[in-house]
Amino acid sequence: MFTGLIRDLGIVASTRKTVYDALITIKTKKLPADTLALGASICCNGVCVTVSSRDKKQFTVLASGETISKTTLGDWDKGTLVNLEPSLRMGDELDGHLVFGHVDGVAECVSIKEEGESKRFSFRAPDGLMPYIASKGSVAIDGVSLTVNEVEKNVFGVNIIPHTLQHTRFGHLAKGKKVNIEIDMLARYVARRLEYGEKKKA
Repeated sequence: MFTGLIRDLGIVASTRKTVYDALITIKTKKLPADTLALGASICCNGVCVTVSSRDKKQFTVLASGETISKTTLGDWDKGTLVNLEPSLRMGDELDGHLVFGHVDGVAECVSIKEEGESKRFSFRAPDGLMPYIASKGSVAIDGVSLTVNEVEKNVFGVNIIPHTLQHTRFGHLAKGKKVNIEIDMLARYVARRLEYGEKKKA
């Protein structure tokens, strides 16, 4: 489990992809890779993966074909920037919102607008996820905990402050690029409960 607060901006050092999976090595900057336990979970651009090896400056993860098919991970190549967050520990402060690292879908950046020192990013999400995305609700984009500003049809907007632009891959994101999104777990269960209630009435 994670908070959606990025601890480091890593960079893909190498990838080895097969028909079934991908072995990805990521270099870290501020996060000492050798502090990550073998077998530990780490959130990489919103995807919860497992550390399979590490040294002081980099770590390696193995991603399954299922993960590759449901996330942007299949597009990662050498030089790809990766938002990194180690798993939450008991007693840690929860400053963002609960992020599980279970990506629900891939969204596309459709516009970026300057708003003072911040930037307003708009994303087009799959139709099936839009019922779970609400104005002033929470969403995780590439693992970053964010508040939804507005929703219109299948597009939603978020405001990115300078600190987040500087310390995450948002500062390098361009129109047309794809991102991983995870809807708020509370929204998921409320919607499921309402759906179940309607089915019982029928």
